[in-house]
Amino acid sequence: MRALKVLLSCGIAVGVLPLPVFGQAADPVRIGVLTDVSGQFSHEAGEGAIAAVKMAVEDFGGKVLDRPLEVVVADHQNKPEVAVSTAREWYESQGVTMINNLINSGIALAVTQVAKDEDKIAIVNGSGSSRLTNDSCTPNSIHYSYDTYALANGTANELIRQGLKNWFFLTADYAFGHALEADATQIVKANGGEVSGTVRYPIETSDHSAFMLQAQASPAQVVAMAGSGTTFVNAVKSAAEFGLAASGKTVAGLLVWDTDVHSLGLETAQGMILTSAFYWDRDDETRAFAKKFEERVGRPPHMGDAGDYSSTMHYLRAVQAIGTTDTKKVMEKMRETPVNDFFAKNGKIREDGRMVHDMYVYHVKTPDESKGEWDLLKLVTTIPGDKAFRPLSDSKCPLVKH
Repeated sequence: MRALKVLLSCGIAVGVLPLPVFGQAADPVRIGVLTDVSGQFSHEAGEGAIAAVKMAVEDFGGKVLDRPLEVVVADHQNKPEVAVSTAREWYESQGVTMINNLINSGIALAVTQVAKDEDKIAIVNGSGSSRLTNDSCTPNSIHYSYDTYALANGTANELIRQGLKNWFFLTADYAFGHALEADATQIVKANGGEVSGTVRYPIETSDHSAFMLQAQASPAQVVAMAGSGTTFVNAVKSAAEFGLAASGKTVAGLLVWDTDVHSLGLETAQGMILTSAFYWDRDDETRAFAKKFEERVGRPPHMGDAGDYSSTMHYLRAVQAIGTTDTKKVMEKMRETPVNDFFAKNGKIREDGRMVHDMYVYHVKTPDESKGEWDLLKLVTTIPGDKAFRPLSDSKCPLVKH
């Protein structure tokens, strides 16, 4: 199946669009959204990611450097070979200068390398593997919204502070799950905790019964879900059915999107501790953006949507400021310019590609605490950016000078 392609100027279309050869000054500047349109991660990206990038392009004015802006979209189908082929085609022959979203860490790790090879830009908002700014960093990529280190850092530290030091991991068997488990394990052990066991499940599985029996039999106080997508939601539901919480274990979601909480319902998700880069109801600025986004998509934005918008706007402002789409110059401008908007205050893109900003630990509300359908989270603590992400002193990124 050929990639699904969408142009801002002509709405959504399935199939192949006749695209001109690029190279003239008046040609459009194209931004790509490479995402999961129809698979298990589509509720975390897909329509929301597409809408967020389009909103940023429209709010910027629809043109940059007197050239029209266009958004091209493809469904990578959670297949790295599809993602790599699409990204290479976009960069080489379709005038795409930046690709955004990149949900699914295996996809993101592959496409950021394509961006490096083609000397173009990739911005990751959908995926979380901290390898993207660690051993797999590139000079052409930015990891913007969140990563596995920050998620584990926030949630693990909060639960350990509560005295919950014995952990069991239920881990999705792919790059993101592995990174999340590794980062959380490091933090648990560094704080005097221990890991009683780990079980890995295929990301396409629909039956978690065997895995839950192992978690139930463990002496762990915390059963940590190191996964994402619909299988994460199913795993949490399975944990409830097996009575893990009723038996005294704390179920921890190491990546929990607002859409996951909504899908689970507060009866099931209540009390869960989670870490996020963004919550729509945080302040007046986030609520203003959420109102515009919800009018378009039908739900409030989560951290991926907010990051897609913010990073696209940051990219366009850099292009406008320096008068070119030249990759090296744009990356330099984005790194030297702080991010100050509804998403982040005084955000900074480091040499390893990590956009450093505050992260937030939240508690999922009870049904009685909630005042509306999307009134889901209560703030526990704010983690300053310089404490939230992996310090450069621990980095394996070859771009970092020690």
